[in-house]
Order: sequence, then C-alpha cells, then structure tokens
Amino acid sequence: MIFEIEYLWLFLIILPIVAFLYASVGHGGASGYLALMALFSFAPESMKPTALLLNIFVAAIAFYHYYKEGHFNKRLFLSFAIASIPLAFLGGMIEVDASIYKKILSILLIFAILKMLNVFGKEGEFTKHIKLWQGLMVGGIIGFFSGLIGIGGGIILTPIILLLHWGRMKEAAAVSALFIWVNSGSGLIGQLASGVTLSSQSFLLVAVALIGGFFGSYYGSKTFDNKLLRRLLAFVLIIASAKLFFV
Repeated sequence: MIFEIEYLWLFLIILPIVAFLYASVGHGGASGYLALMALFSFAPESMKPTALLLNIFVAAIAFYHYYKEGHFNKRLFLSFAIASIPLAFLGGMIEVDASIYKKILSILLIFAILKMLNVFGKEGEFTKHIKLWQGLMVGGIIGFFSGLIGIGGGIILTPIILLLHWGRMKEAAAVSALFIWVNSGSGLIGQLASGVTLSSQSFLLVAVALIGGFFGSYYGSKTFDNKLLRRLLAFVLIIASAKLFFV
C-alpha cells in the first residue's frame, strides 16, 4: 500500500515541487516521481504504473498551457508519435527484472539531471526540418523505453530536439508534453493489459501532483527559470540514481 510508507508527509510535500519543476519545462515528471519513490522505498511493482498515471495528468496540464501560448508544432510531434505510441504499448507489456529495472532507471535519470542543470539541450540560433525517418527512429526508440521503464520520454526527447535544432525551447517543451501524454497513456494501457493493477491511492497522489504541475506549466509557458530549485532537484535525482544503481 502506498500510504504505508515511512515519512509519507515528506513525500507529499516534495511530490508537487517535483511536478512543478518538470511541468515548467513541459515534462510530466515520471523520472522525478520514480526517483522520489525509490528514495522512499516504494514497492517496485507499484512504481511504474503510478509514475505513468501521474505523468498522464501532469503532462496534460503542461501541454494545455504551452499550447495556449502558441508553442505547439503539430508536424514535429507527429514525426515522433507515429512510432512511439505502439512501441510504448509494447514496452509497457514487458516485465523487467527488478534489479535490471533499477539500473536502467538510474542511467536514464542522468538525462533528467543534465537537463535540470542545463548541461545540454540549450536553444540554438536556427532550426531545421526533421526528416520522417529521423522522427520515426527517435520516437520509436524513446517510446519503447518509455513504456518499459515507466516514463514519458520527454526528458530524452527535449534535449534531442534542441541539440539537433529541430525546434526552439518552448516549442520542444510543447511537443514533449503531448509526446509524454500519449506515451504514458500507451505504456499504462500496456501495463494494464499485462495484468498490472493500479492502487486507488494513486489517484490521491495525482491530485497532489496536479497542484504543482498546474503552476509549474503556467509560469514555464510564459517566463520562469528558477536555477536554485532546479539544482536542488538535480541533487535529489543524483542521490536517487546512486541508490537505484548500487543498492
């Protein structure tokens, strides 16, 4: 049971902060939720579906705010989503050994850490059109691992879009938000199809995360950049990554 974890009150305080920071850059926050759940010793079988569920709601509100501000690029999104949706479903149906799962997640958290520290994925001076085969390949690979691990894939997609000059910062955030939403939904359906069940308590966590997600995406879609909070989150992710890999 989720609400039997130790220091639940602290988890519920940190959860909306994580959602706020991820949503401010157009992300659902699954990698952050998984890191947080790992730190608070959640049962491994509950982590993946819970993170995907939280992702669906937070990414939806993030997309709404970025779309409302006119940052969404439909063509760029479809280039990735065509292959990612079915492969996220496939990844969601696959059960991974707990020890292997933790190590893969710890490595993927490095992307989240680097993103929060702005090490890569900065906005370039120009953009160029993505080729269909590039979008299908990138979207398919990210989609599969999204379903497999229980993330939406935005923490990987956003830096790739910026590094390869396929879009600007807020455009990448808007595309990533919807990309996260469809992958999380597809991955969760794959999970449910394979027999995984969701705890009713997970929906209470959704309500808490949505508070942070709403305000984070609202300010992020306009003008917001809190370096101190990002660095603190990066520190938490580093600890979680180390715990997942070595414990």
